[in-house]
Amino acid sequence: MAAIGASPPARSARLGLRATPEQEAVLRRAAEVTHKSLTDFILDSACLAAEQTLLDQRLFMVSGSQAQALIALLDRPAQANEGLRDLFARQAPWDAE
Repeated sequence: MAAIGASPPARSARLGLRATPEQEAVLRRAAEVTHKSLTDFILDSACLAAEQTLLDQRLFMVSGSQAQALIALLDRPAQANEGLRDLFARQAPWDAE
C-alpha cells in the first residue's frame, strides 16, 4: 500500500480479459459505488482474492533439511513461558460478569 502523499507505483504489466456484458455491468457498478476506476476495482478485487488463495494453501513444500529442522523443533521438550502462563491465568473478557 502506498504511503499518504506518495504517488502510486507505475503500472507496466498489461493484463487482458473478456467478460460478458452482465459481468462488465456489475463490475462497473461496483467500481462506481466504491469510487474507484474500473481498473482499480478489478485489480484490488483480484489481488485480494489471490492473496486469500495463497494464504489458504495447506500444502507446504520444503527441502529435506528444512523438514528435519522442523521435526527437531517439534521434538524439543516444552519450555516454560511466563507470558503464556500469565495469559492463561487471566479471566477471558467474554467470561467477565
